[in-house]
Amino acid sequence: MTTLTREELPKPNMGHPIHFLAFGMGAGCSPSAPGTMGTLMAVAFYLPLSMLSSFTVYAVITAVVVLAGIWICDWSAKDLGVHDHPGIVWDEIAGYLVTMLGAPFGLVWMAVGFALFRFFDIVKPWPISWIDKHVGGGFGIMLDDVIAGIAAMTCLQVIIHFV
Repeated sequence: MTTLTREELPKPNMGHPIHFLAFGMGAGCSPSAPGTMGTLMAVAFYLPLSMLSSFTVYAVITAVVVLAGIWICDWSAKDLGVHDHPGIVWDEIAGYLVTMLGAPFGLVWMAVGFALFRFFDIVKPWPISWIDKHVGGGFGIMLDDVIAGIAAMTCLQVIIHFV
């Protein structure tokens, strides 16, 4: 498998609505740490969602983001010809929203959730690493981040309830 440098990667058409979403409204175009920038964009989604919604509404919207992400990421990856282009960050947005399911509102919890999600997304412990390498398409792009979000959410809930 040939790895392209950042300069060799195809550039998204940010005027196309699917690329715009897949690249996190531009956050994924960051020259460094696009995944972290995508997670920061997720915080911008989380803030109003957490303050204005019930748990049920939050969970339904998160599920819609995840399910739509399978198609959004798949379409963008195929259009660009790169399986998991590092600039595609819709999966990070979904993963962070999963992380924050059931978390109390507050800057501390948002920061802890952010750190936990980035840890699991970057380190990719098993089974996240296996999924990342063996599950293809938009489903694979989304699944490793959703599992990282579930792992981060579990740790966050333990911290909230026992620390």
